[in-house]
Amino acid sequence: MARRRLRVAAVAVAISVVLLCVWSIESLTLHNNPGNASTSAERPAAIHNSAVSSASESAPSPTPTKECLQYEKLQQLRQNPLSEGKRKFPYSRPDPECRAILPEITDEELAFVITGDIDAMWLRDSASQVYSYLPLLEPSDDPDSLASLWRGLINSHSRYIIISPYCHSFQPPPESGLKPSHNGAYSQNSPMPPYDPTLVFDCKWELDSLASFLQISTAYYERTQDLKFFQKYKWVQAVKAAVDAAGAMRLGTYAKNGKVEKSAWTFVGWTNRGSETLTNNGLGNPTKENGMVRSGFRPSDDACIYQLLVPANMMFAKYLEEASLIMEKLEGDEAKNLTSVMRDFAFGIRKGIDRDAVVHHRDFGDIWAYEIDGYGGVNLMDDANIPSLLSIPLFEYTHSKFPLPEPAEGDPKRDYDKIYRNTRDFVLSDSNPYFSKGPELSAIGGPHLGPGKGWPMAAIVRSITAFLIADGDEKELEGEVKQQLRMVLDSTSGTGVIHESVNAWSQGDWSRAWFGWANGLLGELVMKIESENKTWLADSWQ
Repeated sequence: MARRRLRVAAVAVAISVVLLCVWSIESLTLHNNPGNASTSAERPAAIHNSAVSSASESAPSPTPTKECLQYEKLQQLRQNPLSEGKRKFPYSRPDPECRAILPEITDEELAFVITGDIDAMWLRDSASQVYSYLPLLEPSDDPDSLASLWRGLINSHSRYIIISPYCHSFQPPPESGLKPSHNGAYSQNSPMPPYDPTLVFDCKWELDSLASFLQISTAYYERTQDLKFFQKYKWVQAVKAAVDAAGAMRLGTYAKNGKVEKSAWTFVGWTNRGSETLTNNGLGNPTKENGMVRSGFRPSDDACIYQLLVPANMMFAKYLEEASLIMEKLEGDEAKNLTSVMRDFAFGIRKGIDRDAVVHHRDFGDIWAYEIDGYGGVNLMDDANIPSLLSIPLFEYTHSKFPLPEPAEGDPKRDYDKIYRNTRDFVLSDSNPYFSKGPELSAIGGPHLGPGKGWPMAAIVRSITAFLIADGDEKELEGEVKQQLRMVLDSTSGTGVIHESVNAWSQGDWSRAWFGWANGLLGELVMKIESENKTWLADSWQ
């Protein structure tokens, strides 16, 4: 049986790119003069490559040869060299032997990517952290390659989804030898069905978790064309578990005869925060069936007000379609049947969104609501966490390889690009109740940390999506991206890493010492700037 490595506590994935990018933007672009510009513009390419090669270096021993500090403590040391710019960012990248532990296991590759300063793996966060490396992904059988890390994460996701498809964050696999992390919420929450806390860290039904699994699966295939991998282990079984779990949550609150339907998943939390539990004894607010999938919680881990969460449904529909292109190439009746089910499922979601989620706003025109209930109730807002309304271009919902639903009789044909631009204008305005505006950081936030707390993640997403919808106005694009990037660089309180949230009026008031998801996104933005052949990274960022 082939020997494989299990990557555990793989902190390098989350922060390798961003620590080098943030530190280097600060240090390498001090002088804005013609003699320095070409050199500075060329440097970031090497930065990205060194980040990935370091993350994939020959495997360190399962038992590190030196004491490895927790990253939060390492960050506080502010070790040299400091960046040469005004911000004096510390070079806080862990030593190679402290970035990952790679014990030998048998058979399948596995990867366990922690969320940052919490030693657990969120399906969504881990997928996003690895997805930041997509431009560098190449086919490879090398166990120390990025492709191996990617396969390992897909295998881990598959395992966890089969175990508990309604859960969103998980404990280290038994093969790692790491003890499960304690989560005090276990004794306070009562999800149904229940879960095993030695395997699951926390269990909130978030549709985007399953969408993220499909996203990294399709991205891996598109970059590598490695079809045999998807037939080799439990990917088909995991997709079926995801489709079945989501399908069961398409039921509305009431049957046609008026009887209350039994929900496949419920959640009651004993808490003093309204966003940590669901109303109606764990059912949530009533929902009318329309083809979309009910989600108990948002990607921020906050409870949905209306359970038809539009961005999550968009992302799930899109990647059902994309993953079906893998499924149709696999052998067996189960794969053939799943291909048809996945495409029909996605079509039904799109139809429900077209019918119920487009709202005419008096100031912005037709926009997408953030949440709906199918009865006509809508929640007009946006949240920083992806998938969000702002982030729609990242997963290209507005374009499909498959036929789109025809409008119902009397309904207009939807102009998705126009609706997105209207929606973007709305969510980036003070008409969005969670847009935080202030001298330190003006960006979308959310109820997870409350009003007045902008999330650097949202500023980064604003920049990346600005490239994706650019209409040729180079000056406008440059102004928007540079403004957001400079604001993010100024929001770290000198730590040089990206926080979860920052008080719009007080930079020193932030949450999460390091937040892997947002750090990976910044690396993605820097690579995007470079890939567009921009010289902006050579400018002075002081």
